[in-house]
Amino acid sequence: MQLRKFGRTNWQVSEIGYGMWGASGWKGSEDSQSEKSLDLAVERGVNFFDTAWGYGEGHSEQLLGKLVQRHQSKKIYVATKIPPMNFKWPSKKSYSLDECFPADHIKKYTETSLKNLGLEKIDLMQFHVWEDAWAFDDRWQRAVEDLQKEGKVDAWGISVNRWEPENCLNTLKTGLIDSVQVIYNIFDQAPEDVLFPLCKKLGIATIARVPFDEGTLTGNITKDTTFDEGDWRASYFVPENLIASAEHADLLRPFVTKEMSMAELALRFILMNDDVSTTIPGMRKERNVLANTAVSDGTRLDADMYNVLKKHRWDREPTAWSQ
Repeated sequence: MQLRKFGRTNWQVSEIGYGMWGASGWKGSEDSQSEKSLDLAVERGVNFFDTAWGYGEGHSEQLLGKLVQRHQSKKIYVATKIPPMNFKWPSKKSYSLDECFPADHIKKYTETSLKNLGLEKIDLMQFHVWEDAWAFDDRWQRAVEDLQKEGKVDAWGISVNRWEPENCLNTLKTGLIDSVQVIYNIFDQAPEDVLFPLCKKLGIATIARVPFDEGTLTGNITKDTTFDEGDWRASYFVPENLIASAEHADLLRPFVTKEMSMAELALRFILMNDDVSTTIPGMRKERNVLANTAVSDGTRLDADMYNVLKKHRWDREPTAWSQ
């Protein structure tokens, strides 16, 4: 497993991290399966795990806390997220800071996450949604500073809304944010325009989430794919999105070979960007852990292939179904 520097911190994190949404709150998720996959990930060198209170109302955090206890001889970086007080994902420009992250809510859910995790300090606490209009409100600023002074949080981050990578720039300039989590993959290359250069300048770490475009970039989703009732993807892959996504994925199929699947191609594309600190695919099954961690072998994509993939950029705007 290759390690990368996590922004201005002294952390060396695995370039393949572990996104834990699928460990709780998804139809079909089972603790026994999740624990096997989590343990295997640690064995394979993964040391960065991203969860949130919103993943099963704290259940995913509890699974991560147990993982840390099972592997006390290894440093595991724990990243979690505070839910907005109105429990609406993502935020909208009309929402105020008071509706989402008043100071007492920030402190309350930090304490809640600490209890779920069974830890005295959280490595990285993130705001699960964000609006840059809140950047200079000193109420959230004082709250995060207080929690750091109390030794309850080591670093702070923001998870920006889908397809809004620049809805955080002023906030990053406050100097209080250590990382930003953003959708970045073969299709979603917009973070390269402004966000990544600013993060590099300020020494802010970047976490690339949704590396497989919610499954499209695994090559397993087609125009005929259906999802079970209760599966979050059923509300995301409405016909308008499913058809367009499948068509974009079809354009990549000629580059898939016996030696490299579309999923591997997707991960290797992300790892070509040195501005990415880590990427966090979901890995509910052990086979996914084995496949995804194998990509971290220090081998880079052929330059010609990388340039071809760059041409598959797909700029999208947030919609009702994308939320």
